[in-house]
Amino acid sequence: MRLEGTVENIIYRNSENNYTVVELVFGLQKIIATGKFPIVGVGEKLELEGEFKLNKTYGEQFVAESIKIQKPTDKQAIEKYLASGLIKGVGEATAKSIVKMFGEDTLKVIEVSPSMLSRVRGISERKAMEIHASYEDIKKMQEAIMFMQKYDITIGAALKIYAKYKQRTEEVLTANPYVLVQDIDGIGFRTADKIAMKLGISFDSDIRVKAGIIFALNEIAEKQGSTVAEFESLKNSSLEILELDESYLGFVESSIIDLEISGVVRRVNLNEKDSLAISKYYSMEKYIARKLGSLCSSNMTIALGSEKEVEQYEILNKISLHENQKEAILAAVSEGVVVITGGPGTGKTTIIKGIIKIFENAKLKFMLMAPTGRAAKRLEEQTGESASTIHRALEANFGREGRGFLKNENNPLDVDAVIVDEVSMLDVQLMSNLLKALNYGTRLILVGDKDQLPSVGAGNVLADIIASGKFKVVELTQIFRQSEDSMIAQNAHKINNSEMPDLKAKSSDFFYSSTAEPSAVANEIVSLISERLPNYFKDISSDDIEVIAPMKAGIAGVDNLNTLIQEKLNPSEPFKNEIVLQKRIFREGDKVMQIVNNYDREWEKINNFGYANYGAGVFNGDMGYIESINKEINEMYVMFDDGRRANYSYAELEEIVLSYAITIHKSQGSEFPIVIIPVMGGSPLLMNKNLLYTAVTRAKRAVVLIGKQSNIYYMVMNKSSAVRNTMLKQMLFENSGFESE
Repeated sequence: MRLEGTVENIIYRNSENNYTVVELVFGLQKIIATGKFPIVGVGEKLELEGEFKLNKTYGEQFVAESIKIQKPTDKQAIEKYLASGLIKGVGEATAKSIVKMFGEDTLKVIEVSPSMLSRVRGISERKAMEIHASYEDIKKMQEAIMFMQKYDITIGAALKIYAKYKQRTEEVLTANPYVLVQDIDGIGFRTADKIAMKLGISFDSDIRVKAGIIFALNEIAEKQGSTVAEFESLKNSSLEILELDESYLGFVESSIIDLEISGVVRRVNLNEKDSLAISKYYSMEKYIARKLGSLCSSNMTIALGSEKEVEQYEILNKISLHENQKEAILAAVSEGVVVITGGPGTGKTTIIKGIIKIFENAKLKFMLMAPTGRAAKRLEEQTGESASTIHRALEANFGREGRGFLKNENNPLDVDAVIVDEVSMLDVQLMSNLLKALNYGTRLILVGDKDQLPSVGAGNVLADIIASGKFKVVELTQIFRQSEDSMIAQNAHKINNSEMPDLKAKSSDFFYSSTAEPSAVANEIVSLISERLPNYFKDISSDDIEVIAPMKAGIAGVDNLNTLIQEKLNPSEPFKNEIVLQKRIFREGDKVMQIVNNYDREWEKINNFGYANYGAGVFNGDMGYIESINKEINEMYVMFDDGRRANYSYAELEEIVLSYAITIHKSQGSEFPIVIIPVMGGSPLLMNKNLLYTAVTRAKRAVVLIGKQSNIYYMVMNKSSAVRNTMLKQMLFENSGFESE
């Protein structure tokens, strides 16, 4: 539906996400229009396309999907427009004076002959040029938005694009719309391709083919975790993405050569196979190899601890360490780089505390880090020492002035040692940034479980470092006394050794329910989380229980379970605000999770003294709950587990999902008091030993497995998993990381 009207009033505008509520004069009536608008002013004429929708609180509103803007033409409308506060340096009195002098030619004067404004009393030559510049900025932004709408780009996407390119928007898109895939979150190859077709770019054009090749490489990195692709496989993937037949194979090959020459991709020999890597990933892995080698061989890393100090630690804490625990502590305080790996109950926390004690005795500065907020919080609770996320330790700086970390080669961390927990989660990008912030001579202790799932992002950092054979690795295999009675630890190790977990033993922390039908599994999960488990564990509430499932789809998958659990634990009530978005409902009190990295999202956190700290950056895997929903301004406020509070407009809710149930991949780095795991059938690449092992090791207090025993057996015996092709192991093995700087 299309309608035209003049802006009478700007009721609300969110400057961060551009959500706007305007009052329009439409014929003889006034209507309320909402949507993501470019900057508009009172008096401007709008041509909107969209539809009327009924808002429960505010009644009928016109929700705009596209917008055209026309400048006001009569004197009264021009005066309102200038007085609206939109133009910098012009208030109500100044607007009246300008229009009085120039009448209906006012906007033409501002645009073409701004120096004439200095004839108006109170306007200097300098102020006249400021008014002109402000008017031009708004005009160019509006023109760019309207230009993009011709190519079916939504207002929301258009505003993101303009924020990136500003006045260069039309120039950039006309030259190569495929840059959007790399530069703008949420825009993929298909979207850019549609824009390109409307711009007249041919199906077999050079820029389209190159964009398809780069997209194929990025897909391999982002979805498979590989930083390198075999040449033959990449050519076939590129043809499929580009929807071209084999007659274009030569064209694809020549385009790859062009990309090599321009430095966008790098040809490498991986395991005797001709392969390609996006240059940024190649550079990251090369840097990791070189820096690890330098840290390992630095002469500043002389031995600190002694067996006597370890014995004193044992006496002080009334413990008896196993030989490989002692080996791990001594290695950590004498080597430049050391890896400590082991499953649950093998004493990793005890070792970290021992390392810290020796560092303190030697008066060394050290930092504890982890990839996620939940992992950092757990590390802090277990050690009694301050711990932070890697992003926070490196002082993430992703504001409008640039993207990166304040801590880097030019401004390194002022520490003698860094201990990083949950290292299996580190991808090449975060690892390379961490290493950039370390001085040569800084000790690096990497702690993690090599049998956990690899990082969500590209790379296989922990596995490659271990497999290279270039660093001291201490593997912990002994389960210690504090975990001997724990069936969680015992069964986790059984699963890791491809043995069936003990499902029949009477246990206070490991339970099994033989339920076959997906609907029965889903119903039992709802019953367990809402009543049975809280009744059994008197000090546990439903909030302490997390459902971790292998898959999102299906009756017993994450999406459906979230809906069922939400209905049971947090049903709709008159006093609770909620948002209905197609098939999703968000309600005050819901458990939620951030599912993408948003480095720009601002947050506030109230400290112990009642003062607010402010920052930016909410990351994939951060969990919390919906504190409130403000329906007047269409915003939702989320309180994360670490005390950060962030707000989301309705248009930004694709970043958030319900988290009563989460996938096993999303559970990495987290620990929950009680974990429920539905084990249903699925793809062999998904239903494997590593996935089940990772899920079981997320539980601190108890695990409940639900499903057919044959499905559990299949996962335990299935060692297959997606192979990640990376260069790091080979770079380390070839000693490229141990060359002198």
